[in-house]
Amino acid sequence: MKQDIVWHSHIINKQFRSEMKHQKACVLWLTGFSGSGKSTIAGLVEQRMAQLGCHTYLLDGDNVRHALCCDLGFSPADRTENIRRVGQVGRLMNDAGLIVLTAFISPYSSDRKLVRDLFPADEFIEIYVDAPLEECERRDPKGIYRQARAGRIRDFTGIDSPYEAPVAPEIHLQTHLHDAQACAQQVIDYLLRNGYINPALMAAEA
Repeated sequence: MKQDIVWHSHIINKQFRSEMKHQKACVLWLTGFSGSGKSTIAGLVEQRMAQLGCHTYLLDGDNVRHALCCDLGFSPADRTENIRRVGQVGRLMNDAGLIVLTAFISPYSSDRKLVRDLFPADEFIEIYVDAPLEECERRDPKGIYRQARAGRIRDFTGIDSPYEAPVAPEIHLQTHLHDAQACAQQVIDYLLRNGYINPALMAAEA
């Protein structure tokens, strides 16, 4: 029973692991429509952080559904469970002192709040990857909007399932106005400005 389970605190904790890595552990939660640029930007941010010597891990929506969440569909209940699982995995990786990047549509504000509440206030960074639905449909990199419009995919966000945009995200990226590289730099600048990445890494690179 759950009441019989007691959390065991270890000497080697998140603070210790973060200090070993010379960074502040956090979760970068990229949310937005399919095709808005979440995975592309997350990949560019991780690549840049790797060049700086940061310790990261990227959880991508499609990749997670191949294994951890392969039993889930796209109903509201399944979407909620998908985000709950990802949040818990992110929490473990955060405890390991990593900077975790996630790229998930995560359409429901209540689900994103559920994940936010797992972390200290300054360790969950919501990033709204904002592009109008029409622009995402125009891009349609996977051809799934066409399938959704044709009725071959059900419960598709923006078509027959809602998307609840963040009201006050820590970072707001407008990918219809700025290219992916510029948006990725915006994230890096935020991390530097707020002490998640050690500025000395930038100085050493220069």
